[in-house]
Amino acid sequence: MNTLPRFRFALLAIATTALLAACGHQENAGTPVTARTVAARTLTLTAADQVSRTDLPGVVVAAQQVQVASRLMGYIRELKVHEGETVKPGQLLFVVDPTDVQGQVAQARAGLAQAQANFANAQSDYERFGKLYREEAIPRQQWDQVKLRYDVAREQLAAARAGYGTAGAQLRYSSVTAPIGGIVVQKLANAGDLAAPGRPVVVIESPGKLQVQIQVSDAVYAYVKVGEPVTITAQGRTLTGTVARAVAAADPLSHTHLVKIDLPADSGLDSGSFVRVGFATGSAPALMIPASAVVERAGMTGVFVVDKDGTAHFRLVRLGAASGSEVAVQAGLVGGETIAVSDTAALQNGVKVSGGVRG
Repeated sequence: MNTLPRFRFALLAIATTALLAACGHQENAGTPVTARTVAARTLTLTAADQVSRTDLPGVVVAAQQVQVASRLMGYIRELKVHEGETVKPGQLLFVVDPTDVQGQVAQARAGLAQAQANFANAQSDYERFGKLYREEAIPRQQWDQVKLRYDVAREQLAAARAGYGTAGAQLRYSSVTAPIGGIVVQKLANAGDLAAPGRPVVVIESPGKLQVQIQVSDAVYAYVKVGEPVTITAQGRTLTGTVARAVAAADPLSHTHLVKIDLPADSGLDSGSFVRVGFATGSAPALMIPASAVVERAGMTGVFVVDKDGTAHFRLVRLGAASGSEVAVQAGLVGGETIAVSDTAALQNGVKVSGGVRG
């Protein structure tokens, strides 16, 4: 019995709500809405070929480096230099204990004296018996024996002189001097250590010319050319180096190629410094936008795209490497679109943009 009145009441409520909504819509429709306008400059995007660059770490080294070792086996008696010291060519670096070599020199001297005495005796016989042989006072066989003894004594004297000279040279090698002028960058032994041929004691670098040594992969090596410039970043500065050497043979373990890059004379870098080297590795179409167009909203990176009606719309983008005042766009934009490049802080979705268009 009560179902019909309740149904009628529900219909009445729905009709009333619809009527109020229609009235409210008519009222709003009659009121003009004015959108906020921002005078921001805009830019129409065009894709252009951009050089791809691969950055790799390298280390600064001296172009001329000498590892100084002793030519003798012996204990280091004196070490005259230390790290960081500047040395001149011919300056004494260290002294190896010459006791063993001095014994060799004394032995060689005694051998030379004996060879000289033997030769003097053989020479006297050679001259005396030579005269007798010419006078046919002695047989040829006797003369041949005298002549042979003379020749042997002469050869022994020459060998003794050479041995004495070698021993004297060895003695001079006990005092090791700097082969070049430069800076002592490493001291690999101390007084009292055993020096041996082929085992460096000090390392000297000439600071006049510096290079960057770097290992590059096959993919990067394909673009490396001797004589071409490369970009070097170090200590917050950007320098231009020149490729000096490129080794075609790859390292069998790392499968990388050694590349040496000359630094400018005023680089201000020191041996051992780490740098980053940028190699141009081809080019590809890319969109570059001014850094001023990039905005951060709620932790998201994007730009404001302006449509044909002049309305701004926030769009997320993925950015690449920066180049000067511009940054590459990897995703989110295409060529032909228009973006706002100024007054981005005042922009919001739906805001009208009025400003000069460039690009």
